Amino acid sequence: MFSAAIAATAALPATAKNASQEPKTMTRAAATDAIAALIPATHHEVGHRAVAVDGETARLTRHERSDGRNTGLEGEHFSTVVAADGTLKGFANIALDLAGKPLPSRERAEAVARDFLKAHAPDLLPRMEIHWIDAHDEPIRVQRAGRPETVTLTGMKVKARNLADGRWFWVIVGADEKPMVFERDIVWINFPGRRKTEKWLHDAWLKEQGQTVGKSAHA
Repeated sequence: MFSAAIAATAALPATAKNASQEPKTMTRAAATDAIAALIPATHHEVGHRAVAVDGETARLTRHERSDGRNTGLEGEHFSTVVAADGTLKGFANIALDLAGKPLPSRERAEAVARDFLKAHAPDLLPRMEIHWIDAHDEPIRVQRAGRPETVTLTGMKVKARNLADGRWFWVIVGADEKPMVFERDIVWINFPGRRKTEKWLHDAWLKEQGQTVGKSAHA
């Protein structure tokens, strides 16, 4: 269960936090409940494991559809990365149901992103500087008529920088006007050059690294 994964995260060794960050305003219990509420009712946990994010210990948890549709790497999934202190570092809701539908406007995407941040990452709002808002594609592998096919899943990405520490964060809003992807505290080397922060929410990156998040990868 997701709550068990979060409880296990609490047992991981805490790491030093950036002194420039704003204090978190949510209790760990409230944060855990808020994260759990994001998980689609159609999904169940298939694996979790300890990971490192810029040297900080965190836990990656993966949920896939209970009906077995498009499971496995590069398929449909809802994944989260939660830091040892309970902070939601990011999540990805890669769902075929969101593909091929009209996107919200930039204004609507920004409003949805701000509402999400207010609930799940309020410390990012005081020094938030929006860099751009535009369409963003994510690939997804699906089975159609027994054959694999790559489908493009598009959302409206609100990309911003936290002026308190210089790190980047974003919310990608899906066609259903709900956050589809969230990532925070992203470190770039010579922006917009190479991303330093690990891409635990990205299946293509996991595949490149030879990583898995399944029943055999529990930590």
